[in-house]
Amino acid sequence: MLELNVRDETSRLKTVILGTAKDCGPTPKPEDAYDPKSLEHILAGTYPKEEDMVVEMDAFCTVLEKYDVQVFRPAILKDCNQIFSRDIAFVIDDIFFKANILPDREEEFLAISNVIDQIDPKKVIHLPEEAHIEGGDVMPWNDHIFIGTYTAENYSHQITARTNKIAVDYIAKLFPNKKVKSFELRKSINAKENALHLDCCFQPVGKDKAILHKNGFLIEEEYQWLVNYFGKENVFEITGDEMYAMFSNVFSISEKVVVSEKSFTRLNNWLRSKGFIVEEIPYAEISKQEGLLRCSTMPLIRA
Repeated sequence: MLELNVRDETSRLKTVILGTAKDCGPTPKPEDAYDPKSLEHILAGTYPKEEDMVVEMDAFCTVLEKYDVQVFRPAILKDCNQIFSRDIAFVIDDIFFKANILPDREEEFLAISNVIDQIDPKKVIHLPEEAHIEGGDVMPWNDHIFIGTYTAENYSHQITARTNKIAVDYIAKLFPNKKVKSFELRKSINAKENALHLDCCFQPVGKDKAILHKNGFLIEEEYQWLVNYFGKENVFEITGDEMYAMFSNVFSISEKVVVSEKSFTRLNNWLRSKGFIVEEIPYAEISKQEGLLRCSTMPLIRA
């Protein structure tokens, strides 16, 4: 059995599910795009090719294995995009949550049944149907759980709104000893303005540092709360273009090791200046689907 343990974003990674780009199908039709960045690339004829994305994910897998991480991959479904395993489930402490995702993606969850079968069934939670949530919006951080949300009246008309207040309240009830802090995210059909998930505009690194983009947050006080929590001197503020490139969606193997896209020069230099080991890999093709390294992973066990 797998003894799940995820209490933060940066403790030493032991076991993870990494998505797969194999057999991800043809370029979607514009009307089938889940997010504005994918739509942009579909219309421009620059949508990523399967063979390029497979190379990028293999590079990621190689780095994880270099640090002795146990890597699970989903069963491959024909013509199905299974890259972003973070969307379909997440772990808080020792509880495995099935995310309530877009209905079209239900089969992606079934493709990780080989992993779920190794988890104590009592530790697997299926959220109520009305509680919408995806793993990119959920960040355990010691005694806090940070959750990205969107609570405006037009929630049901926003395909980029993935986590609602019902889900935030449900998680808060399940973890009465944790401080659940939610953040209203900016949703837009303009890819450069849209924070699809919390990890598109914020992510902790190390023990006390964070990557942040102010405009990803609808409420300035909530953004400011994070700046105060981590300390201004510990925050790397990214620009709108850098958010669009997914700078905040790096991935921590440990408090010292961060996997990052090789073109993120300004961020990677800052991380190194703070004492991090930065493992640079190519991931720019995958970023065209408005997801990057954190989105591709679902940690199961951190030491």
